[in-house]
Amino acid sequence: MSVGGVYTTLFDHYGPQGWWPGDTPFEVMVGAVLTQSTAWLNVEKAIANLKQANVLDPQTIAVLETAELAELIRPAGYFNVKARRLQNFCRWLLQQGGEAALQLWDDATLRHGLLSVNGIGPETADDMLLYAFVRPIFVIDAYTRRIFMRLGLIRGDERYEELRQHFEGQLKANHTERPEQTQLFNEYHALIVIHAKQSCRSKPLCGECCLRGYCATAQG
Repeated sequence: MSVGGVYTTLFDHYGPQGWWPGDTPFEVMVGAVLTQSTAWLNVEKAIANLKQANVLDPQTIAVLETAELAELIRPAGYFNVKARRLQNFCRWLLQQGGEAALQLWDDATLRHGLLSVNGIGPETADDMLLYAFVRPIFVIDAYTRRIFMRLGLIRGDERYEELRQHFEGQLKANHTERPEQTQLFNEYHALIVIHAKQSCRSKPLCGECCLRGYCATAQG
């Protein structure tokens, strides 16, 4: 089965997902930082705290007492570390001139800039690029590795960049327009997440899996 075939099967089974959950691009970026090593439900609680405290903007977060910010985002876990990372990001964002200025950067320059921020790794940067800046960048996460390793389409130990380029190369070959690529990558990542949570769990529920007919693990 091809990478494109997996997408078609997942889309037919689950339908459109309408990701990323967030009211503004900045909220999406905050969520990308907070979701590191935690469930999205916990991120929603942390963002709700930031909204209630009226501090969900880069200017306020950048100058807020770190301890106060950490307490607000406590539900997201690792709150002291994430508070520092979030402030690092907000200060960098403001130094570059804000979201509008960054939208003028090309994909490679913007990705390099995001990765230069202490605490922003490849997955977090690519979440921001795809969902906040609407760029055709494919996000690789643990769910992607799990599903495609079980399908026998990857080894599972590839470096992040190797996998990202592999998926982008496979998908862009048949989708040449940037808006089409962005929409495809958006839906695909969301479908991977829902499938990993519902069927392809750590202990897989192969009997409920829409990919079981193509899966080496399910048939093994």
